[in-house]
Amino acid sequence: MGCNFSKYSTCCCSTEQGGVQVPEANIEENEDNNVEGNGLASFREYTIDQLRKATSGFAIENIVSEHGEKAPNVVYKGKLENQVRIAVKRFNKSNWPDAHQFLEEARAVGQLRSQRLANLLGCCCEGDERLLVSEYMSNDTLAKHLFHWETQPMKWAMRLRVALYLAQALEYCTSKGRALYHDLNAYRVLFDDDFNPKLSCFGLMKNSRDGKSYSTNLAFTPPEYLRTGRVTPESVTYSFGTLLLDLLSGKHIPPSHALDLIRDRNLQSLTDSCLEGQFSDDEGTELVRLASRCLQSEPRERPNPKSLVTALIPLQKDSEVPSHVLMGIPDGSAAFPLTPLGEACLRMDLTSIHEVLEKIGYKDDEGAATELSFQMWTNQMQQTIDSKKKGDSAFRVKDFKTAIEGYTQFIEVGSMVSPTIYARRSLSYLINNMPNEALGDAMQAQMISPVWYIAFYLQAVALLALGKENDAQVALKEGSSLEAKNSTN
Repeated sequence: MGCNFSKYSTCCCSTEQGGVQVPEANIEENEDNNVEGNGLASFREYTIDQLRKATSGFAIENIVSEHGEKAPNVVYKGKLENQVRIAVKRFNKSNWPDAHQFLEEARAVGQLRSQRLANLLGCCCEGDERLLVSEYMSNDTLAKHLFHWETQPMKWAMRLRVALYLAQALEYCTSKGRALYHDLNAYRVLFDDDFNPKLSCFGLMKNSRDGKSYSTNLAFTPPEYLRTGRVTPESVTYSFGTLLLDLLSGKHIPPSHALDLIRDRNLQSLTDSCLEGQFSDDEGTELVRLASRCLQSEPRERPNPKSLVTALIPLQKDSEVPSHVLMGIPDGSAAFPLTPLGEACLRMDLTSIHEVLEKIGYKDDEGAATELSFQMWTNQMQQTIDSKKKGDSAFRVKDFKTAIEGYTQFIEVGSMVSPTIYARRSLSYLINNMPNEALGDAMQAQMISPVWYIAFYLQAVALLALGKENDAQVALKEGSSLEAKNSTN
């Protein structure tokens, strides 16, 4: 149900036609943290058609927003033609009436490049449309791993790493003149393919130049914001303090309640019972002390991001252990269970894939956009039927060059849209040693039917043929997941 592709692919964003290129930021190396982002393409503008295609027409299946399609600004996962995975935030039309201001803000945030951020890759500003395009983070949010974990709670060492990486992200942004972060919370912290935590770039955008764009539960709002309605760098530190409380407790505790527990020295009630035995009293006390400093009612008494980094570095544990191991994932690239069809795709067993496509026929076209146009009642109706028959007959007897011809004629007539036709032509291209064409057809099949496992499997085989193993592995995983869900329905 998604567009999950290799962690390396986000570093090769192409300069497709239709966008305006913005000069790449002049980024100096950060000697202290070495958290500058390397290899990412410079910020660019996309057309609405490019982003519509990348998200399969803004398909509901690709929504990753916290509140789904009911969110005021919906976030979709998607994939560009060059296989780069992206997250696309589509704003409510009333949010950015001033197109110039939107572009100015987006371009400014788009110059940031850090390994601690889910970086902004581009934007779209056409008519009333306002969209942001960022790196896609495939492994959920801090809120999911902290509050709604399924297999095991987050370890103490990983919680300390999250705190440090976030502080480093804020320090980097501050050093580049972007000290304000709006509504910093556990949903803004995302995990990449290797389970490294990153700060979403979306919170660096504001809806107006006066900084009045803070939307959070009032119980967690900095006290000065309640008085002035303005976000300041000190407000961001306050929100960071609430995140430290989240990490300590494994719950979203209102700061006032937490401070009462701290004053009463009732730290046992504050800390997550799942962490028992993972840290000493001194370590726990240090983090509590840091959270208390961040939550000071007087803004100027709160530490700045550089001080936060300095305080958190000595607390780190198991620094040499990769994040995916701390998160309980034995190997970020470990083998995952594949279905028999997934195994056939991994082996590039095109004969077996052909047998499967023959067996399922056109049943997966049900529910796809196969509406007939008025042309179907003209002489083109017979042409459409004949070209499909030609392709199917050739496909059945493994005459794949003729199958390509027949299916191409069917597609060019344009009277019907069939994901199965694209899938069959994709396999025919693969057998004829044309992996680029095969990949294009597999992506078209996914555009028509966003959660069809066959489309992902064929993308995986085409990617393997192109030597893109990492991308292929993620496509295989997604295909197997969707096939398993399909078999239980």
